[in-house]
Amino acid sequence: MPNKSELLILRDKLRVFAEAREWDQFHTPKNLSMALMVEVAELMEHFQWLTEAQSLDLAAENKAAVSEELADILLYLIRLSDKLGVDLQQAALCKLEKNAVKYPVEQVRGSAKKYSDY
Repeated sequence: MPNKSELLILRDKLRVFAEAREWDQFHTPKNLSMALMVEVAELMEHFQWLTEAQSLDLAAENKAAVSEELADILLYLIRLSDKLGVDLQQAALCKLEKNAVKYPVEQVRGSAKKYSDY
């Protein structure tokens, strides 16, 4: 039997965590997507008003706070995908394949243009 992926392990831990607290009733796709956006906004707050250089070189305490926000985002994303029955890892791999076709290396190397602009 193959090992469970790390995402599936996190998914299962989140299920147990939510069930123990009787939070499943609140974990609807609507609520989880809204919570996800709140966490993304909290992540953005750490970068607000920084220069590009500053954003690449965060102080240790800021990096720790950013790490926690990224974890919150990942956990909500995994929980949302679980509630919707989406295999997040497979969806990400499929999207990467689509993006490879949409953004051919020869056409987009070094460019930030959107696919509709070339």
